[in-house]
Amino acid sequence: MLLGGALAGAAAAGLGACSSSSESSTSTTGGTSPTTTPTRVLQPGERPNPGAAAGTDQLPQIENIIVVMMENHSYDNVLGMQRGRGDGFTLDKSGKPTAANPWPTGSPIAPPGPGTSLRAFPMPNPCQPEGEPYNTWNAFWASYADGANDGFVGSQSGPVSMGYLEPEVVPFVNSLAATFPVCDRYFCSVGAQTYPNRRYLMAGTSLGLLTDVFPSAAPPNGTIFQSLDAHGISWKNYYASLPSALIWSYQASLPGFSSHLTKMDQFYADAAAGMLPSVSMVDPDFGSNSEEDPQDVQYGDQFLAKVVTAVMASPQWPHTLLLWCYDESGGYYDHVAPPAAAVPDSVPPDLAPGDTPGSFDRYGFRVPAGVVSPYARKDYVSRVVHDHTSFLKLVETKWNLPALTHRDGAADDLLDSVDLHAAPAFLTPPKLAAPPDPSVLAGCVASGPGTIPPASAIVTS
Repeated sequence: MLLGGALAGAAAAGLGACSSSSESSTSTTGGTSPTTTPTRVLQPGERPNPGAAAGTDQLPQIENIIVVMMENHSYDNVLGMQRGRGDGFTLDKSGKPTAANPWPTGSPIAPPGPGTSLRAFPMPNPCQPEGEPYNTWNAFWASYADGANDGFVGSQSGPVSMGYLEPEVVPFVNSLAATFPVCDRYFCSVGAQTYPNRRYLMAGTSLGLLTDVFPSAAPPNGTIFQSLDAHGISWKNYYASLPSALIWSYQASLPGFSSHLTKMDQFYADAAAGMLPSVSMVDPDFGSNSEEDPQDVQYGDQFLAKVVTAVMASPQWPHTLLLWCYDESGGYYDHVAPPAAAVPDSVPPDLAPGDTPGSFDRYGFRVPAGVVSPYARKDYVSRVVHDHTSFLKLVETKWNLPALTHRDGAADDLLDSVDLHAAPAFLTPPKLAAPPDPSVLAGCVASGPGTIPPASAIVTS
């Protein structure tokens, strides 16, 4: 869901008040598999290096860590048609995905006939139907279907869940994933909506949250921002419309918190001047270029291109690591069943009447993600299991900060995607594909997303 409504209220209040271990393996495409040391599993409060003080720099090669998080797409939806890179769709002889889901008899949309299934299909244009697909807790468990991943069409998401984007629709992100390391076992942290997943990015837990609402309770060990502040490590949340740091709404009243909330224009200025802080969280405009429905996804591709280009052109590029990812899968199909995950804390899911029983012991579906850095490994595909708390583990590893929860304590730190002991392979930034030209955008926001699903994708036995 869009980051609006309650978040806008939290932002206004804040700005006014303050002037389980992963199953890890690695693989490469066209490269040599690196030797990696499994990230040590930590208990909450434990530091990655117990022999050094908290706040001590452990990775001097990396001075700046940036995370840019887009909205609501699965790995297969965005990168499933990449050839020779990552674990995407299996294609038939005609080059079309073989992935399909049965059309359930009880679907609100009547199936064309008995034994009907819906194959994965290219979205008719860059726009999406409003409110579809829909990644709720219940939709996740229905789609997951005990690991078969064949319940998408029968879930709240419906037929649009089988849609995917052709690479030419979002050329920049496909170029990014084809050039720098792509993580094809990066799962969202919980099979639920935007706010819970963004909470995991910041605190390693949603504190029971499953929906896009704003309880004021604070996680016992705080957020990564509080850890950074406690050790004098600079950070900013750069935002276009709303700062997502305020998903943890209690932070709005913390002394000095608003001084870390900065508009996106300043991000580009700071990058150009070599003045980015040690940690940057970069937010799109959640109303226009986050790639949430019913947006035209090409605007999101433009935004991501502008951010990455600014980083690669910055004087700080030689010592930067940028993680790009999506907060959750949005209800779109993915063929990889999410594995078990470390339960973050003792707070169970806040289930409403009629919700599917469950716990926080499993990741949500895969989302597109990758690492951009001069130290990035060439031709590398990471098969290490990651989720949003891998960002926390990376920051904690860099500055020897204590784990916030069992989830980030067990997370991998993303360092398999870089080689910090060799000459930087991308010290000279590579040329990436241009994003879509704004002057030729199709205008589908006004005309609509087209016919979904197309008749050609409906198969009746």
